[in-house]
Amino acid sequence: MPKKLYRQLMRLSVAALGIMFSLGHTPHAWAQNGALESIAKDFDQHRKKALQEKLFLHVDRPAYICGETMWFKLYNVDGTLHKPLDMSKVAYVEVLDASQKPVLQAKIALKEGVGSGSFILPATLVSGNYSVRAYTNWMKNFSPDLYFEQAVTIVNTLQKLPVQEVPKGAALTAQFFPEGGNMVAGVANKVGFQVVDQATGEGVAFKGEVHDREGNKVAEFEPHKFGIGHFIFTPAKGGEYTAIIKLADNRSLVKKLPSAYEQGYALQLEDTGAAQLQITVNQAGVQGEQLYLLGHTRQMIAIADVAVVSQGRAVFLVDKKLLADGIIHFTVFNANKQPVCERLYFKRPTQTLQLNVAADKAGYNSREKVTLDLLAEAGVGKAASANLSLAVFKLDSLQKNTGSSIESYIWLTSDLKGTIESPSYYFSAEGAADREAMDNLMLTHGWSRFKWEDVLGKEPASYKFLPEYDGHQIRGRVTSSATSKPTEGVVTYLASPSKLIRLYNSTSNADGFISFDMKDFFGDRDIVLQSNYTKDSTYHFEVFSPFSDKYGQKSQLPFNLSEELEHELTLRHVQAQVQQAYFSSYSNRIKPANVDSLAFYGKPDEQYFLDDYKRFKVMEEVMREYVPGVQVRKQGGKFRFMVFNRPYRSIFNNNPMVLLDGVPVFDIDKIMAFDPLKVKKLDVISSRFFNGPLIYEGLVSYTTYKGDLAGFELNPKALFQAYEGLQLEKEFYAPSYETTEQRQSRLADFRNLLHWEPNLSLEAGKGNKLNFYTSDQAGTYLVVVQGVSGDGLVGSKVHSFTVKQPRVLE
Repeated sequence: MPKKLYRQLMRLSVAALGIMFSLGHTPHAWAQNGALESIAKDFDQHRKKALQEKLFLHVDRPAYICGETMWFKLYNVDGTLHKPLDMSKVAYVEVLDASQKPVLQAKIALKEGVGSGSFILPATLVSGNYSVRAYTNWMKNFSPDLYFEQAVTIVNTLQKLPVQEVPKGAALTAQFFPEGGNMVAGVANKVGFQVVDQATGEGVAFKGEVHDREGNKVAEFEPHKFGIGHFIFTPAKGGEYTAIIKLADNRSLVKKLPSAYEQGYALQLEDTGAAQLQITVNQAGVQGEQLYLLGHTRQMIAIADVAVVSQGRAVFLVDKKLLADGIIHFTVFNANKQPVCERLYFKRPTQTLQLNVAADKAGYNSREKVTLDLLAEAGVGKAASANLSLAVFKLDSLQKNTGSSIESYIWLTSDLKGTIESPSYYFSAEGAADREAMDNLMLTHGWSRFKWEDVLGKEPASYKFLPEYDGHQIRGRVTSSATSKPTEGVVTYLASPSKLIRLYNSTSNADGFISFDMKDFFGDRDIVLQSNYTKDSTYHFEVFSPFSDKYGQKSQLPFNLSEELEHELTLRHVQAQVQQAYFSSYSNRIKPANVDSLAFYGKPDEQYFLDDYKRFKVMEEVMREYVPGVQVRKQGGKFRFMVFNRPYRSIFNNNPMVLLDGVPVFDIDKIMAFDPLKVKKLDVISSRFFNGPLIYEGLVSYTTYKGDLAGFELNPKALFQAYEGLQLEKEFYAPSYETTEQRQSRLADFRNLLHWEPNLSLEAGKGNKLNFYTSDQAGTYLVVVQGVSGDGLVGSKVHSFTVKQPRVLE
């Protein structure tokens, strides 16, 4: 592992460890019990090695028409402290269709844990539900279920809508979740449940009963919220139980409950009040067994305790003050250090990022200026700084919601299995008071960050994918052309023809793998990958795609559009076409990438702009007449370059590294045959030059006028291919109506998205004002603001205003 990465991981681990102790873990319990100490040690080793990233994507709208632009902002925080994490410098964003095939992909630069980008949605997309997912290279080491993923709808109004899918049968699914993991006969068991309509993906209201084998009703149940709830009953030994679910529309479902074990462990968690939780483990089996309880929040150990089973039960009392905010993962281990029960509990955050958004008016006319005042607080009256993104879009029948909120994702969705319906509800005013709904959610959605079998008694895993902490990493492989087997020890060179001279090298490992850290590698480029074919000419090169080929288990909902949306679709189609007709020249402006224009070798010792001299038609004349620092010789009928070693006043015996637009040229005869009239500039390094582990005896770099090799023929053994680098950021455009002339313009303004601001910074104690203009579209508009503070507080805010009917053009 690179030293820089190791230091970063260790700093984060030490920070998390400090919080772990401040949360009040119980070292005395560990010292008194070797088994518990061993469990905690294994867990801590795993935590230190498996640093977690959480990536959140603020997508500007939940629904689009082909031809529109999807804008997004990325927030990367560490999974333990939720603070902005400046480790990965690249994020990968994809739009997946219903079959999880990527239809759009981008590499987005991250700086200090944030980045932004966009997709223009092409007319080749079919109408349907899509998902937008995001992850880093480091996150590829873990389950794809941990990638950020959000559903969006894309409608192609240039094509006929697909035939609407009609749900078959009842289309209900029911799942039952015994508290702790298993039902145990002879003791009271709490069983969580979730019943979902597959056609909508939403929970349903119903009446349910539990019947035993003889058909006797032993329990009744109905959901509390979103088709989720729980019931309590005591299964008999050898009993079999069936749930009968009936909906008001006469749909029904019969589902067998999980089997009850005659021996095992049944867990019950009771929130006894403001001070304590009581965790009771009922055991059918060995008496006097020691049980161990480990509780952690985002891999920070908060509770480590021991209890002895007495009269069939063991009781753990947990002080709530020791628990960090968020999801607490309680695990009970038996005497053999095997996990036997698990339960999630949610402690509502005591501090959140409060975003205050106020418009200067409640309603506006068309083409009128809107002024927003924004302020961030870490609780009531406590100033906070924040990095935010803001979208303002029209609320219509296609986009009835605001998509994911950053607090619901960071606190809930990112750590739980399965799809959560309306996760933002749990952070609304109503949801905050609904403790039962949150506890039912903890019962029915399991922990997703790791499995205990991957932690206990095992050496920490080694990871294939390293964080891209210094820019985009291009990975590939070298194989033998004769045997197709990986080849070790081959020095390879990667370059991209350009006026910006960069050269990267890598030596293949035992598996033939090579990797190049491509700092500031932006835009669509051509790359050249080769070895020194004058020495190594029998190799085949391959460049890997950096995008993940693993996909999560979340399924997309069937695509169904009501005929009532015909008017909305027509309006959105007109909006998109008008924008394309009148404002397309403004919508594709690219922000210049802030990169160092200096060549990788720095300031050359000698530099020649050939237009300043008499132009020769033969490269040999140019070198002999104008470049005294490079002697041209012939040996065995082939040209050689011998660079003057300026520091030691001697001549290097070997050829220097020769570059054309940054691409190595190992055959000096080929560069001598190149037309010098195509060369604009020539640089010379007249000393030994160190490039990574390689040493060059001087360097001679030719640059053409366009930086495109100017027709130079590469060696056929080199790999030459197009490659998409980091996405260049586009500027969001919206018209201004400051003057009377602008307001009276006869160009129609049918914008659905009034404003997008991905980089909105608020200083602590200082507000910020933001201005934009309404369009000609009347209706209700939503202002959605999301972001994170430097201290790791996350928050979002939704504000609305109205725009009156557009003025009549004379």
